Amino acid sequence: MSERPVSSGAGPTVAARRGHLAMLAFSALVAGSFSLGAMAAPHVAPEAFTAMRFTIAALGVALVMRAAGPVPRAALTAPWRYILLAGLFAGYFVTMFTGLQTAPAVSMSTVFTLTPAMSALFGWWLLGQRTTPRMALALLIGGTGALWVVFRGDLSALLALEVGRGEAIFFVGCVAHAVYTPLLARLNRGEPALVVNTAVLGTGAILLWIWGWRAMVGTDWAALPQIVWTTLLYTAIAATALTFALVRFSALRLPSAKVMAYTYLVPSWVLVWDMALGRSLPEARVLAGGALTIVALALLLRDDG
Repeated sequence: MSERPVSSGAGPTVAARRGHLAMLAFSALVAGSFSLGAMAAPHVAPEAFTAMRFTIAALGVALVMRAAGPVPRAALTAPWRYILLAGLFAGYFVTMFTGLQTAPAVSMSTVFTLTPAMSALFGWWLLGQRTTPRMALALLIGGTGALWVVFRGDLSALLALEVGRGEAIFFVGCVAHAVYTPLLARLNRGEPALVVNTAVLGTGAILLWIWGWRAMVGTDWAALPQIVWTTLLYTAIAATALTFALVRFSALRLPSAKVMAYTYLVPSWVLVWDMALGRSLPEARVLAGGALTIVALALLLRDDG
């Protein structure tokens, strides 16, 4: 029997708690891809970078899957599922890297925080999941905290916001990401996570190689700076293969809105990554926004009885 997402009315089961912990790790890993990606984006074409990223990730998880044993027969049915999921997943990453060529990492992570509300909408449409008043309040508080962090507690900076080309491109990818989360649960037929992971990443790599063939062969890979290779390995292993598994793990244990609510932590994690990479420390007033995201997560962790 396949696992199904935990309904918003269920108690805080062990499975649900594990889903929350998985998404906490997801938010930290995703933030690293924004900070590192902003440093690598000027040096390589988005489609070439993403194709190589998916290829490395797919090969890695395929080796692990092979060592784990034979592939269940059910995983080979309805291969169109993997094409659909891979298209959404690959599209998100391509638009992200494209946006990072012109938009700063923190600004991009702000756009990413729009996905929880969209995910709640698609979760209702695809899975019949409803957003409770407590969850809606958590989404609102988390979004407010994220924006506070992004604009460093400066109201004038918020009022002067202008949506740039990079942010607009990435918004399209965020829509794809919001659809992907509930669709992953909807199309699940009980396959092991490694099998689905390998199938989607492998299919995504094929689609990206076809679409970005000219960019792939036109890139002088040997001449790329070290930051590109560092970012490529990090995003392929930590921010693609691992986060894929974390989202799938959580999507089968939590409602879609709760899964995507952890994106509200990403801007705060981006600031942590930026500090680790030698950038300036945020002012004390900025930390208030991070505190609001913690309040939002605390609300999500409580039982909606």
